[in-house]
Amino acid sequence: MIQSIAVFCGSKSGNNPIYEMQAKEIGQGMAERNLHLVYGGGNKGLMGAVANACLAGGGQVTGVIPEILKDKEHSHQQLTKLHVVDGMHIRKKMMYELCDAAIVLPGGYGTMDELFEMITWNQLSIHNKKIILLNSDGYYNSLIAHLNKMFEDGFLYADWKINIVLKETVQDIFESLNTETIA
Repeated sequence: MIQSIAVFCGSKSGNNPIYEMQAKEIGQGMAERNLHLVYGGGNKGLMGAVANACLAGGGQVTGVIPEILKDKEHSHQQLTKLHVVDGMHIRKKMMYELCDAAIVLPGGYGTMDELFEMITWNQLSIHNKKIILLNSDGYYNSLIAHLNKMFEDGFLYADWKINIVLKETVQDIFESLNTETIA
C-alpha cells in the first residue's frame, strides 16, 4: 500500500500555468488522502507549489535539500521535517528510501536526472517502486517519443512502459495509485 510519495519537479514554475495548477492539485490530493509528501525541500517553483498545497491541506511534508541548494531553492522552513544533506546523490537516495512511489512533474535537468536514476534503479531491480510520469499538457511528448525510439532501436532491455506509468491528469494518478503495478 502506498503511503509516501516522492514528487520530483522543477524549482521553477515554467511558462504554462497548468504546471503549477497540477502541482497544487497533487499536494492537495496527497493531503486529502493522508499520503506523506517527500520532495526536494525548496519553497519556490513547482516544488514550493506542491509542498505548500499539501501543508495547507493538513498534510505531512518531508523535504530533502542539499546544503549547496538551501539558498538557491529557498529551503522551506515550515515543513513537517527538513533534511539538509551533503549532496545531490544523498538527496536522491534519501528521497527514494523515504517513498513508496514517485510522481514526476515537469522540470529541468534535475528532474530528468531524478527520473532517469529512478528508472535505472527499477530496471536493475534495486527497487520496484511505481514511477508515475504526469504528461502535463504534452510536456513529456518528446521524451516519450525518445523512450520509444530507444526501445525500438534495441537500447533498452524491456519496454519503458514496464517501469513508468504515464498519466495525463492528476485525477488519473490518484485513481491508479494502488491499482496499477509495474514489473
